[in-house]
Amino acid sequence: MKVDVINTNGEKTGKTVDLPEDIFGIEPNEHTVYLAVKQYLAHQRQGTHKSKERAEIAGSTKKLKRQKGTGTARAGSIKSPVFRGGGRIFGPRPRNYEQKLNKKVKRLARKSAFSDKVKNENLIVVEDFTMDAPQTKAYAKILNNLGVTDKKSLMVLGDYDKNLYLSSRNLPKAAVQVAGSVNTYEILNANTLILSEASVEAIKKTFS
Repeated sequence: MKVDVINTNGEKTGKTVDLPEDIFGIEPNEHTVYLAVKQYLAHQRQGTHKSKERAEIAGSTKKLKRQKGTGTARAGSIKSPVFRGGGRIFGPRPRNYEQKLNKKVKRLARKSAFSDKVKNENLIVVEDFTMDAPQTKAYAKILNNLGVTDKKSLMVLGDYDKNLYLSSRNLPKAAVQVAGSVNTYEILNANTLILSEASVEAIKKTFS
């Protein structure tokens, strides 16, 4: 699959890059995508939620009133969940939300996400470029030239570039990721996927 390579000015360079059909041209498997996104979102949860139950509430253990003859229900503890300030019934406890997912399933999910972007024409390939220093204004200009200023974009690089990462960090709709670390959720969450030439080669090596 041949795709035109454009520069940071949004102009065609005359070069093309070959996107492998087995990565960018498969029929997306929706179930594996669902599992991968579900796992990613679950792993974002800290799992440190906690509320006090009746055994953990600080309070008197004195019996509130006599057992019989009051005309109301019997009560033996101020820490009972039925009273204001009492413990919570079956409250949340710290837990681990980690989910296991097979490597082959995760690989298929990422292939499906890449193929979905190609299928819906939401993928751009730009020639490799660097920035001398972090500059948000310069990176915003590049996105404007590519026509993705008002869209959520994900720039995928072959290797980590600190200047590019810092330049994009203050833009709420822009993100930069390395090809070896990009996941299914990040790909699908972006309206437009921007691949550098180096990232295409890195993706080929990862999935070959």
